[in-house]
Amino acid sequence: MRRSRILLLLAVFVISAALVLSGCKTSTPNTAPTSTKEGKTIGLVISTLNNPFFVTLKNGAEEKAKELGYKIIVEDSQNDSSKELSNVEDLIQQKVDVLLINPVDSDAVVTAIKEANSKNIPVITIDRSANGGKVVCHIASDNVKGGEMAAEFIAKALNGKGNVVELEGIPGASAARDRGKGFDEAIAKYPDIKIVAKQAADFDRSKGLSVMENILQAQPKIDAVFAQNDEMALGAIKAIEAANRQGIIVVGFDGTEDALKAIKEGKMAATIAQQPALMGSLGVEMADKYLKGEKIPSFIPAELKLITKENVQ
Repeated sequence: MRRSRILLLLAVFVISAALVLSGCKTSTPNTAPTSTKEGKTIGLVISTLNNPFFVTLKNGAEEKAKELGYKIIVEDSQNDSSKELSNVEDLIQQKVDVLLINPVDSDAVVTAIKEANSKNIPVITIDRSANGGKVVCHIASDNVKGGEMAAEFIAKALNGKGNVVELEGIPGASAARDRGKGFDEAIAKYPDIKIVAKQAADFDRSKGLSVMENILQAQPKIDAVFAQNDEMALGAIKAIEAANRQGIIVVGFDGTEDALKAIKEGKMAATIAQQPALMGSLGVEMADKYLKGEKIPSFIPAELKLITKENVQ
């Protein structure tokens, strides 16, 4: 009898212990913290990946997304506004949580942004602004200031006198407009400096080469060239070398690796260096803050720096 009672008590103890352990197992998932980023996706639409500046911007965004735990989908618009719209529509279909966009054209991108707005997808623009639609944050260099910096460098190098060529970016892009505005207004302070030619080369190296070839044929005296990005500047340098026109100062904009190399070699006089990796990283960082419900600034400036042979690294 006593033996039966002991066995019964032992059985009750074993069953009770099993129930306690079972309860611990079922409660664990309910108390474990869950990531707020689980399943969150950021879409990034780049104007073109045929430009090292924007490749660096993309890399900066991807690194920050990996660090913060977000999935990121990158689309290349190939400098085509219709392709850009298609890319945005694809990302909307994929239900991205935030859209980062580096516009091809500041006017044409408005339709794409409004489509994202209609689906309540927050939009952040990078490097180039949009002329419409709701944008929660814009991240860019002060392009007007950068244009002024280029003008002041050229004016000083020419001692306030000479003939200057200006190679413009994509017509309609805010970066082209603002860099041109800053340059033109600053160079106008020097009455003995003339802009003898101004032509768009669409931020493209091969177009910079062909446009500069034509300008060299039309202009017998050129003292300096301001190209609104490094790709056009590098194309212009090739044209100048092929024409054996020595002594022409070339200034670019962006601070790409190829431009820095050209400065070290003495082929390019200077570039206004941006920080594309920082801009891409900031885009993802602001997306993260927005999704967390934090307040973010409507504009974030990225610092510019004049790079010459004296400080190039």
